Amino acid sequence: MNTTDAKRVLETALICANQPLKVAELRTLFADELGADTIKTLLEDLQLDWAQRGVQLVSVASGWRFQSRPEMRSYLDRLNPEKPPKYTRATLETLAIIAYRQPCTRGDMEDIRGVTINSLIIKQLEDRGWVETIGHRETVGRPALFATTRQFLDDLGLESLDQLPALDDPQLQAKALESLDMPLPGMETGAEPQEPSSEADAQTEALPLDEAIAATETETTTPDTETSAPDADTEKAS
Repeated sequence: MNTTDAKRVLETALICANQPLKVAELRTLFADELGADTIKTLLEDLQLDWAQRGVQLVSVASGWRFQSRPEMRSYLDRLNPEKPPKYTRATLETLAIIAYRQPCTRGDMEDIRGVTINSLIIKQLEDRGWVETIGHRETVGRPALFATTRQFLDDLGLESLDQLPALDDPQLQAKALESLDMPLPGMETGAEPQEPSSEADAQTEALPLDEAIAATETETTTPDTETSAPDADTEKAS
């Protein structure tokens, strides 16, 4: 099979796939006759072939996929003019803490935020597929340890956590969070779980990630108007 035909096979498979495909999976298209390095070279050639189009070929945590370019979003949104609900400040802060401080317990998150975290927020993130339990800390109560998932990276268009925006770059952080503006399961009717009411958490705009975890750089935190968080050593297992 020549290079042109091989690229057509890869292109077709990736366009028709409903999820990212790994190089190992793409090799099966050729009965493993093509090596991984050859497949990667062909994929890079395909990226160049699509460089001037509205769709791009990208590598994310779960493999390779075609996706629309960010500049096409304003046009595609016209096909579905209903704007999905945005996440509360509390939800974004919690997600940011997990992303940058993982693995961490709910008590760790509450120590950083200085407030009690509603269990529905954790469930929200788990239901969306962005957060999962990866184990338990060997301490009193054996609290669950949370970390982000491959789906979280895929939705951000990243291959690894190393590509997360730097904490000192608020513009990149806001841009990254914008790509997560998708409705959560069951939120279409506006039934988004809320923490105890406060003016700050009622905000829906994206919050710079550095603000969410800035408290980790100091010994103290400033409580919001929510209930003060319990000590992490005495938190209950999730």
